[in-house]
Amino acid sequence: MPTAPSVTFTDVREAAARLRGIAHRTPVLTSRTLNSLVGAEVFIKAENFQRIGAFKFRGAYNAAAQLSPEQLAKGIAAYSSGNHAQATALAARELGTRAVILMPEDAPRSKREATAGYGAEIVTYDRYTEDRVALGHALAEDRGLTLIPPYDHPHVIAGQGTAALELLEETGPLDALVVPVGGGGLIAGSATAATALHPGIRVVGVEPEGSDDTRRSLEAGARVTVPVPRTIADGQALPTPGELTFPVNQRLVDSIALVSDTEIVTAMRFAFERLKIVLEPSGATPLAALLAGRVGALPRRIGVIASGGNIDADRFTALVGG
Repeated sequence: MPTAPSVTFTDVREAAARLRGIAHRTPVLTSRTLNSLVGAEVFIKAENFQRIGAFKFRGAYNAAAQLSPEQLAKGIAAYSSGNHAQATALAARELGTRAVILMPEDAPRSKREATAGYGAEIVTYDRYTEDRVALGHALAEDRGLTLIPPYDHPHVIAGQGTAALELLEETGPLDALVVPVGGGGLIAGSATAATALHPGIRVVGVEPEGSDDTRRSLEAGARVTVPVPRTIADGQALPTPGELTFPVNQRLVDSIALVSDTEIVTAMRFAFERLKIVLEPSGATPLAALLAGRVGALPRRIGVIASGGNIDADRFTALVGG
């Protein structure tokens, strides 16, 4: 007997109602130059304009808002390289509770400072030698906090799916949706929304080269683990897909495209010069895949989720101006 999906389209719609007036309804951008370069009509959901500068606020708030008063009184915990850290910290502040965030020692300085700026306590670890999931669970248990993971939670996945829901509400039917893949929460939620609205849509994930755990897992038919990758796309530098996200993506995602760091930088530069927006490396990978021809044969109308723009000026200049 088949198991019920961990997240349904109803969950995404309910998350959208919960986020209304709390999360930003981010703009959808178009560019004639981009359309000409890729040979298709492209619609970019600019989640760099979301609160905290990335889509992660959607899932963190949707999960935190469903906690009991008793759980909120004790506080929440999270582990993250940056964007989910900021999102959870802001969600906690919005809901009148406290957040303790486990972050890697080499997380971008701007993300650490922003997380602390939202009022969170930060605990650091070494991402290359320590297991953040085990550390995060231990931290939450020791302090009596409720853990909100960055992607492996049905409420988080449903919240992330509201980005695609909004995109499709604005554009109407699309032939394909191109989404960055880290732990798989954004693409799982997006695919849930997109395929419910338009069953024929093609869902394409994008990973950095060397961080292709989801691609390898889909090919193997089971979750596989790769060495902790080193890539400029730090938000996608994960060794294995999520336990909850992977079955969803196995069912709904059509393919995974890979992009190099050089192609990511090219996309960041294009976004800055032609679209007039700043994207962090992870947020630029879907655009990179389109510009580099990594998606394959392109249909007529394509949606892209540009997932975030959290990068400090010095690092952006070093990458794009180099």
